[in-house]
Amino acid sequence: MQEYDIIIIGAGPAGLTAAMYCARAKMKTLIIGDMVPGGQTMLTDRIENYPGFESISGMDLMMNMYKQVEKLNVLIVTKKATEILQDENGFIIKTKTENFKALAVIIATGATYKHLGVKGEKEFGGRGVSYCGVCDAPFFKDKEIAIIGGGDTAVYEAVYLLKFASKLHIIHRRDRLRATKIMQDKVLQNPKTKVHWESVLEEIAGNRTVESIRIKNVKTEESTEVKVDGVFIFVGINPLSDIAKEIVTIDNKGYVLTDQQMHTSCKGVFACGDVRSKILRQVSTAVGEAATAAFSAQQYVEKMKGEAYI
Repeated sequence: MQEYDIIIIGAGPAGLTAAMYCARAKMKTLIIGDMVPGGQTMLTDRIENYPGFESISGMDLMMNMYKQVEKLNVLIVTKKATEILQDENGFIIKTKTENFKALAVIIATGATYKHLGVKGEKEFGGRGVSYCGVCDAPFFKDKEIAIIGGGDTAVYEAVYLLKFASKLHIIHRRDRLRATKIMQDKVLQNPKTKVHWESVLEEIAGNRTVESIRIKNVKTEESTEVKVDGVFIFVGINPLSDIAKEIVTIDNKGYVLTDQQMHTSCKGVFACGDVRSKILRQVSTAVGEAATAAFSAQQYVEKMKGEAYI
């Protein structure tokens, strides 16, 4: 079994940043990630609120991070971590084909898009229902589409989708959007945008592909059919915390609980990024937390090895 000082589970912005800090501290570091390095940020068309870049694609930003980590000779294993086991000398991270051992673990597994569970959502998955504008927008060139949601993710995706769609319907359960004001303006001022305020999605319908949606006004309870060729759903995220549930404390939404130093309830296990309970989920917050988690893990490992600077 290969042994490391620190194993990082997850290869998104948090995982890559943690690896960079760990490697620079001369920790023997391994990343285990079941996605390509960069995670879901790779699918983001434009990022305009990351310090130092007026505008950069998610792919370019993540590739820059990956190259930094690569230069530090950090090994990245593309496998799905299935279990964290604690023993008297540290932790064992299990995958389907191989196990790895470490003195400390950083959980940076991120989150995935939340589903609504409405009629037609599952049936039309990949046939008009999508959770990624960057992935699927070109399929809807010159077509009418709908976005469900009003937060940052929904509005950022809307900006990109407006480049392709002939008309964009935004379905939002409240009377105003929650996203950053500057991004709201880009969407709301576009003549191709139509907002259905105080409305929720009830059903997605069609034959072989999506042809329409039924929405309901939450105040009047009036239902309306809207003809669309595609539906993009951005109503929040679910933390990918299954691997952590047996070893650390999580909240009622599934997010990992930490203190300000990114310590979890299990000594030697740290967490950062979107899997962690917090109020803001951005690339910038993920990398900041990752730097803190890496430093905390470094201190823990040095203490375990009797090398702590006192």
